[in-house]
Amino acid sequence: MTVWDRPEPPTRPVPLDRERIVAAAIALADEGGLEAVSVRKVAARLDAGPMRLYRYISTKEELFDLMVDEVHAEIRPEEQPGDGREALRVLAHRTRQAALRHEWLADLLGGRPALGPNGLAVAESTLAALDGLADVDTVMRAVETVSSYFIGAIRREIANLRAERATGLSKLDWQRASGPRLTRMLATGRFPALARAVHDGTHLDAEESFATGLDWVLDAVAAKLTPPPT
Repeated sequence: MTVWDRPEPPTRPVPLDRERIVAAAIALADEGGLEAVSVRKVAARLDAGPMRLYRYISTKEELFDLMVDEVHAEIRPEEQPGDGREALRVLAHRTRQAALRHEWLADLLGGRPALGPNGLAVAESTLAALDGLADVDTVMRAVETVSSYFIGAIRREIANLRAERATGLSKLDWQRASGPRLTRMLATGRFPALARAVHDGTHLDAEESFATGLDWVLDAVAAKLTPPPT
């Protein structure tokens, strides 16, 4: 029986439920990442014994599943998107926004589908907007392709944010610190393509880069979405 199907035990003696457990776990993860989340720490935040929590969750992986599903409530669009492209665009941007609020989400994106009620609702909303645009296999590949793009882009962005905190250097500070070595290496003439990219390329911020890449992927996916024969 999955955590979604298992009934909750009585709340006595200390008022407790999965909603409070998940909220406490998310707060810990927002403060210190997934490594800050443990059954013991969640129990301490709730002023409950650790063994009480095991009546609600069997493993830490179940707790992570519940946390991800709770964040999917933030990803779920407020209104049903009007068309397939908009549904995929909304999914990408709302997932990025959720990950920027909850950086630990980047570590749990991808892999097996989210089967909680909010995760299923997000999937249903996206697929409903794509229904009829192509055969079901093509639609699924379209969703996978766009998801692969935005998950990778989100993980890269979060990695950069973590690097800034770990080193104390902003992106500009890091570029200034690394500039002399890069300049010396480019001056050797061994990296002409890289030199052109560094000197002539337009450097976009993270949001602009994300949106631009997403548009390119959506353009490519749209070319494959042809209605099946009737």
